[in-house]
Amino acid sequence: MSDSGRAIYAGIGARCVPNSVLLLLEQTAAVLGRQGWVLRTGMSPGADQAFYRGALQARGEVELYLPWPGFEQGARGVGERGAVRVWEQATDGARELAARFHPGWEELDRDTRSKRARDVHQVLGRDLATPVRMVVCWTEDGGIDGASARSGGTGQALRVAHSGAIPVINLARQEHEALVHRWISGEGAEAIP
Repeated sequence: MSDSGRAIYAGIGARCVPNSVLLLLEQTAAVLGRQGWVLRTGMSPGADQAFYRGALQARGEVELYLPWPGFEQGARGVGERGAVRVWEQATDGARELAARFHPGWEELDRDTRSKRARDVHQVLGRDLATPVRMVVCWTEDGGIDGASARSGGTGQALRVAHSGAIPVINLARQEHEALVHRWISGEGAEAIP
């Protein structure tokens, strides 16, 4: 758990996600929200927004870490029912960490650097000292450490989580998807990290 005693997870993933997985991500966020878990996400289209919708359906608490003010504004705001806190840009400390974790930092444009710095906050919190208890995600490659380029932008958050030995549940892995189905059915709550 975090220093504040709250159970916090990062709900993140690819922009292009199969519709069946988007539904599963929403259901997962709703179940975790009802159990009192705080969602951290970045509001990118696809997986992030599915987690966001699910958490709000459960009136859960959400921490949004945006790369810049107004990012994906059209996908939020309307119908927010839970407690949503928004940070609209990454700190200098997150940018420094992002540069260390990204293998091609020097080649990234300003906007992409802002997104990768935001990814650091999703895992470590605004203060960079309050890590999530787990990461739940979907990436095309099913990676859990961000080592593959096929992990996309989500790979940055996975590298940060991996460095801190934070458990990653990637629903592209059959065994992880089965675990999440047990959470949703109420049969596997004890298996939540």
